[in-house]
Amino acid sequence: MVEPGASAAPSPPRRPVYRARVDRINDHNADTRSLFLGLIDGGPLAFVPGQFISISLALEGETRVRPYTVASSPEDTGAVEICFNRVPGGIGVRHLFERKVGDELQFTGPFGAFTMDRVPEHECVFIAEGTAIAPIRPMIRRALLAKARPTLSLLYAAPDSGHLLYREEIAEWSAAGVDFAALLAPASELYERLLAETRRRWVDGDSDRSRHFYLCGVGKGVLALRDLLRGAGYERRAVRYEQW
Repeated sequence: MVEPGASAAPSPPRRPVYRARVDRINDHNADTRSLFLGLIDGGPLAFVPGQFISISLALEGETRVRPYTVASSPEDTGAVEICFNRVPGGIGVRHLFERKVGDELQFTGPFGAFTMDRVPEHECVFIAEGTAIAPIRPMIRRALLAKARPTLSLLYAAPDSGHLLYREEIAEWSAAGVDFAALLAPASELYERLLAETRRRWVDGDSDRSRHFYLCGVGKGVLALRDLLRGAGYERRAVRYEQW
């Protein structure tokens, strides 16, 4: 209740609604796809690496909103890329798989706090699995552009090599100095193996606790990685994560 004579608190500004057209489609493998969305009203989308957009989807007689991470970079002048994979019972992602070049979508955003707005001075370690490389990709791109580039490491896991996305680009990162390691394991063992490798390399491997970590993946395994690193003495704010 507002007291007489007092001004009501201003409502937070609403994010604009963007209209976009599917400009291009890229199938990474049988169940993973990227859509490239060109803004109909023109101009680039302003966002920070790691953020997501919320897409309005007309599903079975109602409109639902689903978040999708931007896999392209703020420095890109072309379409906005989102990357996603089929999931059991996922009607939202099924709707996106049915989109064709020329179809229109609406979204709001960007949103999200799992970001890299400034490249840290100390070593950056990125850990992801499958499509969770999407927010990591623009982060690494930005870090590679930094004048005073820190040491960069990427540990990327998937059940098979076909689900390691952006392989050609990752090869370019490796040539530019990114310490890249692929980890292939059955889905049931993926996070167990990631935990073991993270412990070996960045917990038991040395006493350096100045690194910055960016973790992204599905389920409680992401939280286990977070807890391992923070429990090992890394600063809380230096271990950033997003759990899907």
